[in-house]
This record gives sequence, structure tokens and C-alpha cells, in this order.
Amino acid sequence: MKVRAFLGACLLGASVLTLAAAPVLAESLRVLSGSTRSPLSVPMNRAVVVESDQPFAEISIANPGIADITTLSDRSIYVLGKLPGRTTMTVLGPDGNLLSHVEVQVSPDIAEFKERLRQILPGEQIEVRTANDGIVLSGTVSSAAKLDRALELAQRYAPERVSNLLTVGGTQQVMLKVRFAEMQRSVSKNLSASLGIGSSGSDGYLRGVTNNTAGMTGIFDKTGLTLGSDSLGGIGAGFTIGEVGLGVILEALESKGMVRTLAEPNLTALSGQEAKFLAGGEYPIPVVTNDGVAIEYKPFGVEMVFVPRVVDGDLVNLEIRTAVSAIDTSVTMQSGGFSVNAFKRRDAQTTVEMRDGESFAIAGLLQDDFNDLNNQIPWLGDVPILGALFRSAAFERKQSELVIIVTPHLVTPTRGEALALPTDRVRLPSESDLFLFGRTAKPAGAAGEVARQDYSGSYGYVME
Repeated sequence: MKVRAFLGACLLGASVLTLAAAPVLAESLRVLSGSTRSPLSVPMNRAVVVESDQPFAEISIANPGIADITTLSDRSIYVLGKLPGRTTMTVLGPDGNLLSHVEVQVSPDIAEFKERLRQILPGEQIEVRTANDGIVLSGTVSSAAKLDRALELAQRYAPERVSNLLTVGGTQQVMLKVRFAEMQRSVSKNLSASLGIGSSGSDGYLRGVTNNTAGMTGIFDKTGLTLGSDSLGGIGAGFTIGEVGLGVILEALESKGMVRTLAEPNLTALSGQEAKFLAGGEYPIPVVTNDGVAIEYKPFGVEMVFVPRVVDGDLVNLEIRTAVSAIDTSVTMQSGGFSVNAFKRRDAQTTVEMRDGESFAIAGLLQDDFNDLNNQIPWLGDVPILGALFRSAAFERKQSELVIIVTPHLVTPTRGEALALPTDRVRLPSESDLFLFGRTAKPAGAAGEVARQDYSGSYGYVME
């Protein structure tokens, strides 16, 4: 027991002495400081030779994975960059004194990248820097296409480690001037004959192609001629031989029509952004759902959607979708107590490239519908000349053509003071102007004189 107590006392005393001596050892340590050199930049997979002012006896590198060192002499050091990063190289003298701390920075090799960039994109103000293990691009390029080329080239030297700080100079807003022109023409003709025979005092009996009983009755009764619902003109004659009456009616229809549709929308959008235009309306369509009947609206009229992209300088890439639609009242569907009309629609979608001010046309959207109808009494209608009394003929032809002309312009915003509105040209009349002189509008003064009642043109932008 005494031996164990003695050994325990010795161990306790030794631990106390150790704890008491620890601060003394910490105070005796000091950090050696030598001359600190400026950071040494070493391209990755390349080497540089460093010379020392004094002969050294020992060198070391903190992280051999970033850079490797080899002594060439007692004053020369060979430094090889291995991986992007930073580390420290320590140089000791023959007496063990610290000569220098050198911060070694290994970065991607961008010398070849800069050379290739100047060859592929000459004249572009692109600055190339390194950041950690990546490449940073900054400056201004003249077009989005050259921006893509610079980024694609940088990805080959630093895959997934490229920071893009480039900006695209020049005009990047595109105004699209579109002209829709549509002409519709329709011609229809109809010729029919009615033949009736009857006894005196009766309404007569109709024998012929058409069944205009009311018109034949008016001829026999001498009360007037009644035309059919699809006729605009006619002539009728009747006579009696004893108690037998004969009547003939010739009815004719000829109609011609022409429709002109014109729209000139001007839309402006930033390069790469979508712009939409609709001149028309929305047609309500009932849709049966589980909760009842819901109303959905289908747009119709002149529609346009386009996406401009400024490729290079004044070269513009246009992705455009256009459509012209209208309600077709000749086709009707009945469902659930609702009457819904069909739609006539013509659309086009294309992608083209053109320069500022150039135009292209989407034409050839020609539609030509023709139909004819011939009704006759068998055999009698085939008799030459006289067969026309037992025959009814009609034909209809509809033609329409749509032409779309598209012109892009590079534009920049203008000052608001230079803008003119259609409302600037008209002022409300005073009571004396309205009641005494009958004027519904009062002259607008200088603004109206400048405008000269012209409601077309480009407003709000300056064309390049």
C-alpha cells in the first residue's frame, strides 16, 4: 500500500510539473518571418524558373498537389504548375534561417485562349481573367452571335468553369412592321324555269324543275308574280285556251361581292423576347364540364407572334407565326341548346434571316372554290332549247388571296416630347361650334397641322 501511494504521488507531481511547464514552452516558441515576395503566377502544366538573391540550403512546398518544385542550383528553383489553386513555398538558408515565403498561384493557361480569341473574333473588346480554377470573360461584344462563339471557345479551355460578364453592344430592339392584305371575291348565278298548266278557275298545277307554286298561282289569278327565295329577278307569262291555262316563269339570280381586309401592326420587342398582336375579337364557346357549362373564348381576326434575334450587326433572325381567321356562319353546330359557329383560318409559320429594312412576303395563300348544280326533269331537260324550261342551273365561285409582308427595323427609344397621338388631332367642340356651326370636332392647332390627319406611321422609336 505504501509503494502504491508513493507511485501515485510521483505521477501526480509529474503531471503538475508538466502543466506548469507548458506555458513556459509556448512562450519560448516564435514564428520566423522572412522577406515576403510578391505572388508567383504559374500556368497550369507549365513551368517557371525562380532565382534567389542568396544561396539556400532547403526548400519546401506546402501542397505538392498544386505545384511541384526542383532545385537546379543553390540559387535557382524549377516550379511546375499541376492543378489550379494557391500554396506556399518556403526557402531556408544554410544556417537554417528563413530566407523567404513565396505564394505560388497556379491558374489555367489562358495565353493560348487569348490568342485563339483574337484570331476568331478580331476587333472585339473582350478581357480574359482567371478566378480560382475558372475563366472570367468581361467587356463588350458587337452581337449575340459573337457572344456565343466566345463562350463556346472558353468552354473548351475551362469546361463548366466559365463566368460570363460580357455585354452585347449595339441596338437590341427590333420593330416588326407587318402588312396583312386579303382580297375576297365571290360570283354566283342561278337560272331556273317553272312550267304550269291548269284548268280555268283553279290554282293550276306546276310541272317543271322549280316548285314556285305561289308564283304560278299569281299568274293564273292575274294578281302578280311571286319570286322564289333564291331569286332576284324573274319574268312570267300565262294564257288560256278555253278552260285550260298555261304559265311559264323564268327566274334568275346573279350576285357579285368583294371584301378587302387590311391590317398594319407595328410591334417592338427586345432581341430574344416574344411579342404578340391580335386585331379581332374573341368568340364565346360553351364547354360542358362536370360542374355544368363553362364558357371558353377563342380568338379570331389577324394574329401575329414573333421572336426577333439580332444575330450580327444589322442581321436579324425572325421566328414568326401569323394567322387570319374569321367566323364561318355557314357552318353551325347545335349542342346542349347552344348554337356554335365554325371558323375559317389560314396561318403560316416560318423562320427567316434578313437585314434591317429588308422585307419578305408570305404570298400564294390563294383559295379558289367552285361548285355548280344542275336540276332537271328526266328526259325533258335533255331536249335541246326547249329543255331549258324543264331545267335549273346554278354555279358559285369564291376566290380569296392573302399576302403578308414583313419588314424588321432596328430601333432605339425616343423622347416622349417627340411623340404624337391620334387624340392630339381632335379637340372637343364648344357649344357654339356644335349648335351654331354644326362642327363635331374643333381644329387641333399646330399638332394637328403637323399630323395632317395621317393615322399611319411609326411612333415612339427612332429607326437606325
